[in-house]
Amino acid sequence: MGLSGARRELAVIVLLTSLCFPSCLVRRRVVAVPGKTGKKENRPLLTATKADLIERVRAVYDPVRSFSLKVDMSPSIGNLYGGEVTDFATITGYILFLRPDDIRVIGQDPVIHSTAFDMVSMGNDFRVYIPPKSEFITGQNSSPPASSNKLENLRPVAFLNSLLIRPPDPEDILVLEDDIDETKAVYILMMFRRDADDLRPMRSLYFDRHTLEISRQKTFDDKGYITSDAQYTDWKYYNHVRFPSLIDIQRPQDGYEVQLSIVEMKMNAADVTPAKFVLNQPPGSHLKALK
Repeated sequence: MGLSGARRELAVIVLLTSLCFPSCLVRRRVVAVPGKTGKKENRPLLTATKADLIERVRAVYDPVRSFSLKVDMSPSIGNLYGGEVTDFATITGYILFLRPDDIRVIGQDPVIHSTAFDMVSMGNDFRVYIPPKSEFITGQNSSPPASSNKLENLRPVAFLNSLLIRPPDPEDILVLEDDIDETKAVYILMMFRRDADDLRPMRSLYFDRHTLEISRQKTFDDKGYITSDAQYTDWKYYNHVRFPSLIDIQRPQDGYEVQLSIVEMKMNAADVTPAKFVLNQPPGSHLKALK
């Protein structure tokens, strides 16, 4: 028998064998459409280039000059990547922002609605006033945590870096990844900086392939560990500016998470002035200066 005849005989044997196998030896499975995550809709995947995605970031960031937010703020502390996590009562919060980097965050006690904390960041410096403890804290945004109570280590810059989605810097080295499987379909725009002979990750932006909306932003420290992981959902227009109405901020190294749900927003409000970001030490409060 020639080689071609042997191949035909082998093909016939394989076909007959597969037809005679009992059904218990055959496993069939349905592969979900990329990114469906169990949903019934079958939305098409959108395509974009690296330049397209950068322009989408600019379209989100550039129009924001200031804002005033009223939010439902739900904090949690614990091991965010596996372990015990404690959820605290949702409180009412107020957040003010003014370009380039001024931010003020005020949280109210959920029971008596008095001020639980008041924090301001302007440039590299921050100030925090905690009325229930009559404590006034000052320091730089890079100052290490000083309290065993993780919620007292909240920094206004954590809100600033999560609420604002900035375009890549000119010195960033950009890499675009298309990440698709049965549970997700995203573009990941990764930003690196050159550090001697190595590349150091700075940020990663995730874009939903079904909408091209920004769904996530990660920032990294100089060792490549995650410092902040913010997720964005339910984007809406506020005064003709696109902004997420649900924001989940995770700070794994600091051991806390804060979920923000926008109740009211005034985008580019004229009354958000530099005077709103002045926070002086109240008389009689204890000063704690962090180094």
